[in-house]
Amino acid sequence: MGNRLVETLAGGAVICVAVAFAFFSYSRAGLSSVDGGYELSASFNRIDGLATGNDVRISGVKVGSVISQDLDPKTYMAVVHMKIKPDVELPTDSAAKIASDGLLGGKFVSLEPGGDIDMIKPGGTIEYTQGSVNLEELIGQVIYSNKSQGGSGSKESAPDLAPAGK
Repeated sequence: MGNRLVETLAGGAVICVAVAFAFFSYSRAGLSSVDGGYELSASFNRIDGLATGNDVRISGVKVGSVISQDLDPKTYMAVVHMKIKPDVELPTDSAAKIASDGLLGGKFVSLEPGGDIDMIKPGGTIEYTQGSVNLEELIGQVIYSNKSQGGSGSKESAPDLAPAGK
């Protein structure tokens, strides 16, 4: 009888820890949606790694969320639809770019407000955009440009490793 009581208490403790971990993960994930906000869209040449629910930020502060993604059949550009907080107004010359939370971090939309006095209306479009950077292509360009310029691959630039006196 005492053995079953210990097993029951251990099982209860495991369930409590699992519930606490789930609550902590949900609260830290920032899954809360923007209530009562307005929708904006922007077209990008690439949105690699951006997903529905990702953040929309201004100066690192979350001001909205990505609500959907489409492909424009005429231009073949990726169209990202965002919901922005109602108290955030953006000038018409604002810019949007796909940024990442570090080398291996997730992607988000970074908004950079412009200086125009006119504001983008709800349902409007952000005209100035910059798509995501493909890290593999960037590294490949650096490697191949180094080789084509006679970088570390040429014998002339290799240091003399012969011991002194021989």
